[in-house]
Amino acid sequence: MSERRDRLDQPREPGRMQLPKFDPEAFGRWSESIARYMGTAKFIVYMTVVIAGWFAYNSLAPAGLKRFDPYPHQFLTLILSLQASYAAPLILLAQNRQADRDRLAMEEDRRRAAMQKADTEFLAREIAALRIALGEVATRDFLRSELSRLADELDEAASRREKRARMDWDEEHT
Repeated sequence: MSERRDRLDQPREPGRMQLPKFDPEAFGRWSESIARYMGTAKFIVYMTVVIAGWFAYNSLAPAGLKRFDPYPHQFLTLILSLQASYAAPLILLAQNRQADRDRLAMEEDRRRAAMQKADTEFLAREIAALRIALGEVATRDFLRSELSRLADELDEAASRREKRARMDWDEEHT
């Protein structure tokens, strides 16, 4: 069948016209660069200079010189319309690509926010568990008071033993 398509003595099948292929990503980058340039003051200044030069030449040029676009400046209008007809879709394409990037960035931000929220909730649960566990752990002040109480009890017990020992000694020696 490929032999039949490649033969020049036979007509092509209708509807099989092949359009040139292009890389949509490269075309998108190219359109964004044009849209970015058209949004600069430099472009506005250059356009103003070109249009002013166009008006000046076609309005003020001496009669001996050929004016290629006399007064109604229809050719200039055609050129500007052509530029606008190409600029509008290029700008829209650039905006669509930017909207796609913004959407992806927003989805990534949402994903990260969800992960951070989950991490924060986990940490909050861990802190709550630690607080509960610390509620059951003896604190430094509690330990000091208990040790102080025990020391007082030991002192009292020691003094009672001494008293009893003295009384026992006194009874034995009397």
